[in-house]
Amino acid sequence: MSPDAPRFEPTAAPEPAGLRLLGDWSAARLAEPAAWARIQAALAFAAPGEALALSWDLRGLQRLDHTGAQVLWNAWGHEWPSQLLVEPAQRAMLGRVAQYALAEPVVRSSSAWQLFLALGAQVWLLIDHLRDATALLGQLLLDVLKLLRAPTKGPWRDVSGHMFRIGATALPITALLGFLIGVVLAYLMSLQLRQFGADSFIVNILGMSVIRELGPMLAAILIAGRSGSTITAQIGVMRVTEELDAMRVMGIPQGYRLVLPRAMAMALAMPLLAVWTSLAALFGGMLAADLTMGVTPAYFFAALPRAVEISNLTLAMGKSVVFGLLIGLIGCHYGLRIKPNTESLGQGTTASVVTSIAMVILVDALFALVFKDVGL
Repeated sequence: MSPDAPRFEPTAAPEPAGLRLLGDWSAARLAEPAAWARIQAALAFAAPGEALALSWDLRGLQRLDHTGAQVLWNAWGHEWPSQLLVEPAQRAMLGRVAQYALAEPVVRSSSAWQLFLALGAQVWLLIDHLRDATALLGQLLLDVLKLLRAPTKGPWRDVSGHMFRIGATALPITALLGFLIGVVLAYLMSLQLRQFGADSFIVNILGMSVIRELGPMLAAILIAGRSGSTITAQIGVMRVTEELDAMRVMGIPQGYRLVLPRAMAMALAMPLLAVWTSLAALFGGMLAADLTMGVTPAYFFAALPRAVEISNLTLAMGKSVVFGLLIGLIGCHYGLRIKPNTESLGQGTTASVVTSIAMVILVDALFALVFKDVGL
């Protein structure tokens, strides 16, 4: 042990029972694992008042900073011991720590009434979200009617810009992930189908699963994380920089200029992205089937129209429109609810992505139940 290591020594027998502190009681030395373990073991008193009954001699310390003083003050239970031998500078240090130190918070067990109140708070929060979402949807319908009455005055430039950012810039990542998903699915299915000599049925399984479910779902989840969060962050930053307040002062309708273009762009881009992702997944599955099972691309192209009816593609594009509309509305909903601070911006963006993905999966399950007899 180095001579400046923080440590304790018992006082001599003629003096009252106590401890003499030696070494360097600074943050740098107390942060050493071995030194901190020794200090913690020495300060683990059996009773709360045992430390106050001892005599504490701090005059032999080489150094004492606020960290070491805080350790001692906590060991004393935020009270001064009855016998304390210190230098004036050390007493001043301990006095500052005693003046500004806070007592440890008392952890209270949750009662049934507190749990009931917490449940009520969550219910009110849900009602608040539903009220705002209903108002947002109603305003969107009014804006659509306004657009139909005067289509030449619509925000078409905003719609085209959002479609480019949502759709065109997402083509590479959706194609890559769709291709890899198709390869993985074809490879895993080939291992099972080969056991039963049903190699040709890989076209049926892959085509149905990709076109009807995986293509739209994968595209929607990617867009929810990529573009849904962007929508929330954009509108949230406008709240933080007070641009939304400026729009209200100038009489610019927020729904018509912010929500409507993004919702329309999402609803138009999602079906195209779903078809694009499905084609990439089918292409990857076709290559994997050719390499692992010998199913040629010519047979794949010939068997796919017979295995998958066109109604499955229609259903996939229809629910992709709903996915896009939901993602756009959820992104705008959480963006408009953001408060003018950065913490709320981060929380709102995270909640937007999680809610969008959850709603996409829920709506897809509803479509699967309602249209279970279509195209099967």
